[in-house]
Amino acid sequence: MAVNPDPKPGRWILPLVVLGMIAFTYFFINELPEASPDTTLASGITTTTAPNGETTSTTGAEPGNGTVEPEVQAYLDELDEVNTSLQLLRTEMVTVNDGFDADPREIEYSDAEPRMETVEVDTQALADRVAAMTVPVGFETSHEALTSAIDQAAGAASDAVDGLQSDDPGDLRRAAVVAYTQAADNFATEVENTKTAAGVPTDG
Repeated sequence: MAVNPDPKPGRWILPLVVLGMIAFTYFFINELPEASPDTTLASGITTTTAPNGETTSTTGAEPGNGTVEPEVQAYLDELDEVNTSLQLLRTEMVTVNDGFDADPREIEYSDAEPRMETVEVDTQALADRVAAMTVPVGFETSHEALTSAIDQAAGAASDAVDGLQSDDPGDLRRAAVVAYTQAADNFATEVENTKTAAGVPTDG
């Protein structure tokens, strides 16, 4: 009876399978296409190959990733500050107007007049601040809309005071307060639009 020289022939199968997998992986990796010479990385770093073979890398904000240039961020931060102050003045204007119109009257003329005058002065100061802001390149059109909105608010505040001080039954004052609130809303909307244009996530 012949004797099998290898009583466990199956023990060679696994090493052969592993060797085959290694060879296949090596072949597969070598066949993969090379990366494009002009590639924008996820971090916002763009690598470019020049005709002479040299490579250069540039960084920049990608739309929607919340990263902007320092001067743009400073501009947006100041707009936020102005908008916060304007919305507080909007609340004060409505509070004084509604209190003066309440029946029975909750805010007397002697109190309503100086409070509305304060809103008028403070709103004009905000409008002057917006007019004096340094506008980053590319945001000129947005800034024009912002300037228009806050100038309208300043004018409406002045009209509200004039209406309060006149012998008008209240129609002029009420219309001016409505115009003021609308202008304040428009300014807030333009601030959000400007952030969106800059690629900064907004609360909305």
